[in-house]
Amino acid sequence: MKDGVNGVALAVFIFFFLLVTVMGFLAARWRKAENEHSLDEWGLGGRSFGTWITWFLLGGDLYTAYTFVAVPAAIYAAGASGFFAVPYTILVYPLIFTFLPRLWSVSHKHGYVTTSDFVRGRFGSKGLSLAVAVTGILATMPYIALQLVGIQAVLDVMGVGGGEDTNWFIKDLPLLIAFGVLAAYTYSSGLRAPALIAFVKDALIYIVIAVAIIYIPIKLGGFDDIFAKAGDAFAQTNPATGQPRGALAPGEAGQWTYATLALGSALALFMYPHSITATLSSRSREVIRRNTTILPLYSLMLGLLALLGFMAIAAGIKVSNGQLAIPQLFEDMFPDWFAGVAFAAIGIGALVPAAIMSIAAANLFTRNIYKDFIKPDATAEQETKVSKLVSLLVKVGALAFVLTMDKTVAINFQLLGGIWILQTFPALVGGLFTRWFHRWALLAGWAVGMVYGTLAAYGVASPTQKHFGGSAKEIPGIGEIGYIGLTAFVLNLVVTVVLTVVLRAVKAPDGVDETSPEDYTADAGDPGVQTELPPATAGAAH
Repeated sequence: MKDGVNGVALAVFIFFFLLVTVMGFLAARWRKAENEHSLDEWGLGGRSFGTWITWFLLGGDLYTAYTFVAVPAAIYAAGASGFFAVPYTILVYPLIFTFLPRLWSVSHKHGYVTTSDFVRGRFGSKGLSLAVAVTGILATMPYIALQLVGIQAVLDVMGVGGGEDTNWFIKDLPLLIAFGVLAAYTYSSGLRAPALIAFVKDALIYIVIAVAIIYIPIKLGGFDDIFAKAGDAFAQTNPATGQPRGALAPGEAGQWTYATLALGSALALFMYPHSITATLSSRSREVIRRNTTILPLYSLMLGLLALLGFMAIAAGIKVSNGQLAIPQLFEDMFPDWFAGVAFAAIGIGALVPAAIMSIAAANLFTRNIYKDFIKPDATAEQETKVSKLVSLLVKVGALAFVLTMDKTVAINFQLLGGIWILQTFPALVGGLFTRWFHRWALLAGWAVGMVYGTLAAYGVASPTQKHFGGSAKEIPGIGEIGYIGLTAFVLNLVVTVVLTVVLRAVKAPDGVDETSPEDYTADAGDPGVQTELPPATAGAAH
């Protein structure tokens, strides 16, 4: 580890940070809307993005700074079990090909901005809509916090902010500045800012990974030496557990965990509000279909990125916090100027998703809490104003989370977020294909999944934590260790199906479905998709 501040790397980092800051503010003039005071414009970019902009936006949304830091860090800590992120991102794209175009169509036809809008319209239930909205906000908050953790890891490795004895304000000042800039351009430009910045972010990440996967192995003697050294390191006993540190390939005992974690994560990924926000910003159904076919290019990048964990072991990287392993590898192996490029890729990789996540959480609050329960007669301009303010509050909350709590707390809440958000799958995806599920059964299933998932995660201990020590536990009735989120999801589904049968048998009152079958295949050019008048004025127009 180099002593002091890496001035060259810091200068390059600041250059790229200033570049994306300027782009973030200029984005307000990019594709400038006639009416800026609507959530369609501020929160969804006018629903006008084409194939490539959507691809970069979704990529910037899903492959975050935390992905850049945490996936290879998992490999560095435990071996190939950390590769679960690669198969789950492969599984997710055929899955979303089946339902995202349907969600886009019905959302454009009815002007839905959030998944909760759709759930309320489909099932006629504000209670179920509120449950989906609250779950989305809870799951998103720690995700934003982890983006700031990614920036903080880069700043620590560059030597910015001083040591542990430095005054807290001086130490955290660079992070506060980054947060302030992010908050300002998100407030002014909305979703257009991360959409424009995503081009720079993804270009930098692809360049860094392409160079790293060639340059670092050459310096370390090739992949044979890298894997040999990693294998030797994983074979050593971990004093805390008395077991080997890890393995180059998961053992038989870990296969259920690996498989259920990959499947559960694939089901959960596009339940997150920020992924839906990026999806609904596209201009046509065909844009979504094309993106599901080209987004797997990011999975290729992720597989190469994961190999950096083995390289960090082979390079002899020693860090007290595994999240610092890859930034430290970059500083040790690259020339200072290119280390700055790599750090900028991680830093910008935090700004793009953090902006989208805060917008998505703010839209959920505005449409499904503020308008549904506080001010039903809110105008489009009032909605936009509230959403802008809430997006700032969400970022402040995430920043306070990072500055006041241990980083493991943020990671624990992120693990919980994945378990929670998966419980919205039956209402959202189920609702896109069938109206059979009863709204009360969906709400009861959601509650059972949330309670079981939270309590099961609370009971997981690790060598360093008494509670929330992981996201895997014994599956009831099977006896294998599996992903808690998937077990909770199965319980959720069972409760939903059983209660639906009972409620339909007793003819319990069903909500009003405001959608029709043709809404789910409508495209942008179809009559009424983007210009449909609200019911109150439709009669006067004819």
